[in-house]
Amino acid sequence: MVNIADRYGDVQEYYFSQKLREVAQLNAAGKNIINLGIGSPDLPPPQQAVEALCAAAKHDHAHGYQGYKGTSALRQAFSDWYATNYAVALDPETEVLPLMGSKEGITYISNAYLNAGDEVLVPNPGYPAYSAATKAAGGVVRHYDLREAMGWLPDLQELQQQDLSKVKLMWVNYPHMPTGAKASKAALSQLVDFSERHDILLCHDNPYSFILNDKPESILSVKGISPHVLELNSLSKSHNMAGWRVGMLAGHRQHIANVLIAKSNVDSGMFLGIQQAAIEALKQPQAWFDKLNAQYAERRKLVWQLMDVLDCRYSTAQVGLFVWGRAPEGVRVEQLVEELLYEAGVFITPGFIFGTNGQRYIRVSLCADTGQLLTALERIKAFKNTKIKTT
Repeated sequence: MVNIADRYGDVQEYYFSQKLREVAQLNAAGKNIINLGIGSPDLPPPQQAVEALCAAAKHDHAHGYQGYKGTSALRQAFSDWYATNYAVALDPETEVLPLMGSKEGITYISNAYLNAGDEVLVPNPGYPAYSAATKAAGGVVRHYDLREAMGWLPDLQELQQQDLSKVKLMWVNYPHMPTGAKASKAALSQLVDFSERHDILLCHDNPYSFILNDKPESILSVKGISPHVLELNSLSKSHNMAGWRVGMLAGHRQHIANVLIAKSNVDSGMFLGIQQAAIEALKQPQAWFDKLNAQYAERRKLVWQLMDVLDCRYSTAQVGLFVWGRAPEGVRVEQLVEELLYEAGVFITPGFIFGTNGQRYIRVSLCADTGQLLTALERIKAFKNTKIKTT
C-alpha cells in the first residue's frame, strides 16, 4: 500500500466532512436530524443570477474552457462591487482574481508563498482551513490567541514581543468566524501597520461582511492596495451561492500574478454560466441584502432562545451567519453536542474544532428556517428537562 504524503500526516479529514456523513447515516435510519452545524445558506440566490446561468447554459459557446483569470466582465463586476460597498478602488485587470470559492484561495495563497519551515500566524479560534492549508504547503502553524475579553481581536503587543523573523503569512478574518466579532477600521489599520512593520503578508478572509452587519468593511479600505495585504471575498454567504463556488482575491498586482501561477496549474477556469450569474448577483441593490438580513434577524432571535435554554452566555452584538455561545461551567461541550445529536436530533458545532480557545463554546448556524428552529428549540427544551449532565 502506498502511503499518504508526509505533508498530510498531520492534517485530518475536515470535521464537517466526517460529521455530515454521520448525520446522513442517522437520517437514513429515520432520525430526522435538524442540522444547525454548518453555514450553508438555505435561502435562494438572486433570481437574476439563476436566469443568467440558465441562459448561458443554452449557448453552445458557453461550455468550453474559460480563462484562468475569469472574464473581464466578472473582474469588472467585482471591482464595481468593491467600489460601491467598501469604497475601495480595484484595477479589474491586475488587482482582482476570481476564484472557485474563497476556500480555494486559502490553498493557492499558501502554495504560492510558503516554503518548508515558513511560519504562519493562524487565529485560535479560527477557520480550520488556515492550518490545514499551511501544513499541506509545508509551512509551520503558529497559533495566536483570540480571547473574549479582548473582543476576539489579536493582542498585537503580545505578538510583537515574540520572534517573528520566520513568519511569512498571517491569517485574519473579520467579521470573525466562529465568534461573530467585528473589527473596527482602527483595529484593521493596526493589523496593516503590524504586517508592514514585520514584513508579513496579511491575508484577510472576508466572506461574512454583509450578514447582519450594518457597515461592511474591507481591510483594503485602510491604506488602499498595500503590498503587505491580500483580501479574500465570496458570494457564498452574501448571495446564498455557497454551492456555486464563486469567490475572489483582491490585492497588489504582484500578489495576484503570484497566486495565478499556483491557480493556473490546478484548475482550468470557471464555467462561463456561473461567471455570468455572478455578475448579475453582484448588481443586487441594498434592498436585497435588507430583505435577506431581516430573515436572518428573525432566526437569530430563536437561536438566542436556544442558547438561553442551554444556559449559554452570548453577545447580541455578534454578526455573521452564526451565534457563538459559552457553555456553563461543568458542562462537557463534546458530550453535550453528542447528546443533542443522538438524543434530541439536533446537530450543533462544538467550539473546540476551531482551536483550544473555543473549547468552552458552541456555535449554532442561522441556516435553517423558523419552522426548523422552533422544532429544534422544543426538542432541546425536552432534552434539557431530563438529560443535561454536569460534572
